[in-house]
Amino acid sequence: MKDTQDQSPDPNAAASNLSFKEQELLSALGNRAIVLVGIMGCGKSTVGRRLANKLGLKFVDSDNEIEHAANMSVAEIFESHGESYFRGGEERVIARLLQEGPMVLATGGGAFMSAATREIIARSGVSVWMKADLDIVMSRVRRKTTRPLLKTPDPEGTVRKLMDERYPVYAEADVTVHSEDVPHEVVMGEIISALADYLLSQPVDTSNAS
Repeated sequence: MKDTQDQSPDPNAAASNLSFKEQELLSALGNRAIVLVGIMGCGKSTVGRRLANKLGLKFVDSDNEIEHAANMSVAEIFESHGESYFRGGEERVIARLLQEGPMVLATGGGAFMSAATREIIARSGVSVWMKADLDIVMSRVRRKTTRPLLKTPDPEGTVRKLMDERYPVYAEADVTVHSEDVPHEVVMGEIISALADYLLSQPVDTSNAS
């Protein structure tokens, strides 16, 4: 079972360390969430925690929230109830989280495949696709034996198939950043720059203002 405790840094302490661009990013973000999407192993949770801490936002992992609500691990939910059951719960949990205001939300690899989830993310968040190449993903996912979709005789073939299916949908995200074999802080910085460029180029949406 994963740790279900969110990271909630002191926003006042974080604000004093923000650059002008980062402050502008947060102002333009308003009450929306930064939603990280992408294939398993692309670094959503690891980089997301750093991003949240940097910006003084709460970090939430949707898989952790699902596990907490079900009192079961993701693997146990898949085994006991199947993927369709899990996906339904995932949609509900993400919809609830996106009503809770600004945060960094790391989603499971299949979450963005749901049209309903994409729609609510478009309304209440800004989506960031952390795009990773196959070799990077495989080097990371091999370290864990708890991923339900990889309990197959050919994990690499499974990941290739998932990429073929999911990457065209991930490409609908508002922002795309490459997740490479570099320090996590580098990827975090690229996300901040890409988000700032995206948000500061958009018309001001007063409905999302805090």
